[in-house]
Amino acid sequence: MGTRAASAVATAAGGVLKLEPVAKFSDLRALAWDGDVLYASRGYELLSSRVDRPRIEWRTVGRYRPEWWRNLTCRNRLSFRLVRDGFHALAILPQGNLVAAVPGAIATLRPGESEFHISHRLERGTRPLHITAAPDGRAFWGEYFDNPQRDEVYIYVSFDQGLTWQVAHTFGKGTIRHVHNILYDRWENCFWIFTGDSVAECRILRASLDFKIVDEVAGGSQQRRSVAAVVDEAGLYFASDTPLEHNYIYHFSRRGRIVKLGEMPSSSIYACRNRGGMFFSTMVEPSEVNPIRSVGLFGSRDGAEWLPLAKWKKDRWSMKLFQYGNAFLPDGMNTTDLLAVSTSAVKEADLQTLVWKVQC
Repeated sequence: MGTRAASAVATAAGGVLKLEPVAKFSDLRALAWDGDVLYASRGYELLSSRVDRPRIEWRTVGRYRPEWWRNLTCRNRLSFRLVRDGFHALAILPQGNLVAAVPGAIATLRPGESEFHISHRLERGTRPLHITAAPDGRAFWGEYFDNPQRDEVYIYVSFDQGLTWQVAHTFGKGTIRHVHNILYDRWENCFWIFTGDSVAECRILRASLDFKIVDEVAGGSQQRRSVAAVVDEAGLYFASDTPLEHNYIYHFSRRGRIVKLGEMPSSSIYACRNRGGMFFSTMVEPSEVNPIRSVGLFGSRDGAEWLPLAKWKKDRWSMKLFQYGNAFLPDGMNTTDLLAVSTSAVKEADLQTLVWKVQC
């Protein structure tokens, strides 16, 4: 498989976290969970599978029609990586609409339809890193673009199931570079916002549901430069995403206390949880501080102790042109004991999805 699968991980509570391989799929990227349904993409085709059955079988949910030339580039793995083809994020809204990030646009699929339609063309950047669904049917995403002049940055909201978009919040000129992630917190009924990238721009913020109140709760450090996070009843688990310092997993409690839990060998921009535990992945990017040349998967049963579960070696192709090595973890709510991991730019597992059963 090109990966070193985990055998067992002892937790602080004395339990065991074990990964048992279930299935492997080529040219597939896992995007989001909706309970026991996993959504994934192959090129510009969106698929889904109810994974609680003995065999994972995919059905076509819908398709997106890109520019004509992308129908050619998406057929080859290197050109696919070069031009950043395919679906990059997905949110499943309560009434059944699906909202996706595709190159240069936000696209929406209505129930009963078979084709995604562009609901917003991006004026800056190529795609947001994540799209967030709220229980009331609203959808959110934050602008993610290079922003060398530190212009205003917007968070967008849709009140009509992803059909139209408007600005929900504006970060003033010079305050941040871009938005990394937005997460809904059902325990506090609020949103968590993560921004970057320089010291003052690295912020973790709590926002009210109407975005009228947006307060910074942590920031001012590369250790608060974060994309990957998991919301839990006990608080917020997040990982740092910096090439300038060593990276760690942290816990931010409901009382506002931040505790360092464990070190990771490089930056992390994806996290998820399932019925059996929580997981973070790391990527390979150019860094004097984090020179490791492998992608990693880390897990914990209860959040107390984090240890490595699997790793993949970076392939020989240029990171600048053909992407950093990475392991993508799908968004959404996963109610199963399965874990889906999609790897890119790694040896023997490029553009591949592995599904494991997590045993505790």
